[in-house]
Amino acid sequence: MTLQEIFDLSINMGIKADPRGKAGVDLILKRIKKEYDEAPLKAKKYFDNDSLVNPYSDTRILYGNPKTQVKKILVGIDADATEVLLADRLNQKGAKIDAVVGHHPIGISLAALHDVMDLQVNEGARIGVPINVMDALMHERSEDIKRKIHPSNHNQIVDTARLLEIPLMNLHTVWDNIGDQFMKNYLSKKKFDTVGEIIDYLMELPEYIEATKGKNGPEIVSGGPKSRSGKVAIFFTGGTNPSKEVYMELAKAGVGTLVDMHVPEEGLKELKKLHVNVINAGHIASDSIGANIFLDEIEKRGVESIVGSGLIRVKRK
Repeated sequence: MTLQEIFDLSINMGIKADPRGKAGVDLILKRIKKEYDEAPLKAKKYFDNDSLVNPYSDTRILYGNPKTQVKKILVGIDADATEVLLADRLNQKGAKIDAVVGHHPIGISLAALHDVMDLQVNEGARIGVPINVMDALMHERSEDIKRKIHPSNHNQIVDTARLLEIPLMNLHTVWDNIGDQFMKNYLSKKKFDTVGEIIDYLMELPEYIEATKGKNGPEIVSGGPKSRSGKVAIFFTGGTNPSKEVYMELAKAGVGTLVDMHVPEEGLKELKKLHVNVINAGHIASDSIGANIFLDEIEKRGVESIVGSGLIRVKRK
């Protein structure tokens, strides 16, 4: 596969798993195209042309010729300068790594992270929050994230890849979408009476078994094992965590148990006040699920993976 073919496969799989559906993604791309067409010439000079075909601003080829043939990748949850240097060192020892692939956004993917958060609007509406309320709250949250990220040294890692001439990409929301779809399908196979039953079922997944061995597995952070689960909501995608106000709206919409990768303390305090059960499934283990499903696909196409940076590699048939 070429670098571009790996990337295109990730986008296609991300769209297929997108909770908005293909029609919803197409609508967003159509809206962006209209924005581009109506933009003045001066604005087009700075327009993110990748957004015309890629609905996930936090997923990019960050460095490298898209036509580069890739037979082996170094892959992990985080790809920072350490992973790029590691790939270079392993190549000195004969590893023949063609590219570094990470999950979490870096470079322009990090600078544009806020743009993917609109995905959560549809998720909240699906659960029962009025879409106008979700839209307003997520706009506030995405602007907050944009301001927090703005001062970062976005291109430090990309520059390391450029100087060492090692192709680099990150696949964020696409892997999160895949993991989100997997988890929703998985939890829909059973009916749960208590939160403890959900935990027990999660613990049948090998990613969570391995994470638990490292003291980082799923845990109940609000409620208890015997707490009645009620309506279960899964939030595994959408860029980053929503605001505490969104969590409060989810409670109003009747969510009894929230299954998330991780809920920040500010939101957790509000959810506890509202007696919403919360399961922190585990960030890295949950990220690994979507990564594994994707890696299985590229390995079928002849791309070998050297796994590092926290990724819990599990191969599924």
